[in-house]
Amino acid sequence: MICEHHRYGNKRSQLGELFLPPGEGPFPVAVLIHGGYWRAQYGRKLMHPLCRDLAERGWAAWNLEYRRLGRVSGGGWPNTFDDVAAAIDHLPDVLAPLDLARVVAIGHSAGGHLAAWAATRPSPRQTVTAVVSQAGVLDLRRAWEWRLSGGVVRRLLGGTPEQQPERYAAASPAARLPLGVPVLLTHGGRDENVPLAMSEEFERAATAAGDECELVVLPDDDHFCHLDPAHAAWQVVVEWLT
Repeated sequence: MICEHHRYGNKRSQLGELFLPPGEGPFPVAVLIHGGYWRAQYGRKLMHPLCRDLAERGWAAWNLEYRRLGRVSGGGWPNTFDDVAAAIDHLPDVLAPLDLARVVAIGHSAGGHLAAWAATRPSPRQTVTAVVSQAGVLDLRRAWEWRLSGGVVRRLLGGTPEQQPERYAAASPAARLPLGVPVLLTHGGRDENVPLAMSEEFERAATAAGDECELVVLPDDDHFCHLDPAHAAWQVVVEWLT
């Protein structure tokens, strides 16, 4: 397994890690997007176990860092979104044997939000062909109504839904349905960070909008089980990818 570092911009956080399997390829690509409610104290290392597992299974794992909320990080609207878009659009410039016809965005928590949002970008240079949301924050209006993580979505978008309706419409996957690609949602039934209702509501809305959307609930599991490659929550993802 090889891990390469690539910069998709000149800011400190504009960095991607490419985990490559052995062999000649071309390899399908999994874009990994970490969570942490968009805050700078959480970073891409959260996804390293999943990246290694994917590489062992023959996938190229493109693990993204991006600008987040913090005094010096420079994240929030629109920078966080611009970074995710730029990192995905950088894939055609990476000198590696990648199968860019199969690019699946996989995100945990706030990363699940960004993975789903990435599929809705108009006229992207590099399209996303499927989405996996692991306990994703898929509806930003709900995130504000439920005051998830202290109402941090107000910092992300620079205001409440009433103050910034256009930003919520542009940034929330639930407001941008249909995504237009197959979607897998995984969620723990005992998740205290992102309520299961978030994925349940999104699955109903996405299906009604015409998306191929599947929700798998792990009744006895919490918010962080998704980051363990030995856990059943990840095995669901692996089986869906194959």
